[in-house]
Amino acid sequence: MTTANPEGAVRRPFGRSAPVSPFTLGTMRALEQPDQLAPIVARYLAAGGNHFETAPAYGPAQRYLGRALRRLAVPRSAFSVTSKLLPGVGVEEGWTQLQQTLDHLGLERLDNLAVHGLNRDEHLEWALEGAGAELLQRALEQNLVGQIGFSSHGDPDLIGRALDSGRFGFASLHLHLFDPRRLPLAARALTAGLGVMAISPADKGGLLHQPSPELVDDCQPFHPLELAYRVLLAAGISTLTVGASRPEDLIWVETLAERVGPLTAQEQRSLERLRQRRQARLGDSQCHQCRACLPCPQEVPIPELLRLRNLAVGHCMEAHARERYGMVGQAGHWFETVAADACRRCHACLPRCPHGLPIPDLLADTHRRLAAPPRRRLWG
Repeated sequence: MTTANPEGAVRRPFGRSAPVSPFTLGTMRALEQPDQLAPIVARYLAAGGNHFETAPAYGPAQRYLGRALRRLAVPRSAFSVTSKLLPGVGVEEGWTQLQQTLDHLGLERLDNLAVHGLNRDEHLEWALEGAGAELLQRALEQNLVGQIGFSSHGDPDLIGRALDSGRFGFASLHLHLFDPRRLPLAARALTAGLGVMAISPADKGGLLHQPSPELVDDCQPFHPLELAYRVLLAAGISTLTVGASRPEDLIWVETLAERVGPLTAQEQRSLERLRQRRQARLGDSQCHQCRACLPCPQEVPIPELLRLRNLAVGHCMEAHARERYGMVGQAGHWFETVAADACRRCHACLPRCPHGLPIPDLLADTHRRLAAPPRRRLWG
């Protein structure tokens, strides 16, 4: 349910914590100097925002956010903060990190604390049964955090088990117009009363702040980023993260602050045109992401790699696809580790594909199109 606070700003339920604005201000892109964040925070609050997302792993972000909130004299009742802890730490080490987070932010209590990157089975075990379970429960019992959640880049099965565990009040997931695989999980979480935060729908969602001319034309009369945001807002996602490095980056927060209802007929027509043009460009080579091709004997993540090819060919998103493909094997448990050129043409996948795709040929084409010097994550 979407509501408005006394000042008229839209708020959405967020699990067991206070309601949040449809857009959350991420803090990992305003780190060049200590006072860079203050004017961004001021404009964000003026646009009706009330939720900040940060983490110790984001360098000085927590200190800069705390500095900005103090400089602007923002009342504690006017905002919520989500921070995170990486899984795997011991109880005392994690407790020290949590205390440092509160000190950096200048807060006595976090509204939300997430397990940062619940990407593997051992991460979930840590949170439910290991040292993490003790650490998280201690934080709750001592009222240092309002609720526990998690962020994940993991596979749908792992995310589903985390949602079903009863441990978490919210989930931060990759939910994107051009990667809708986790939207059913988000709907499941929302139905169960959990909060759902969409991670980086602009940048990791396709570098949509700098779209190709073809993509701009496909989405007319809407900007691709506008359409991507509207799809998630209309789906009822609690809040979408926006990473701003300057106040001007918040233009869509201001424009869409109250456009949170169902998709309009015109938006639906634009989405249908986008789908038709993707199909026209890809023809019979489109991977439908059914995952029937798995498992691969060489552990090639066929659907994910062919999804990048879908974006490059079907949506003219070559820059984004190359950027993501360049991370293969360079980001640990945060991204895929096996590239398309690992395919040995054993053809085990061919009889499984319900669409009869020549998967080894498409993997070879993916590598040819997207291979570039490897890159690392923005942080870590």
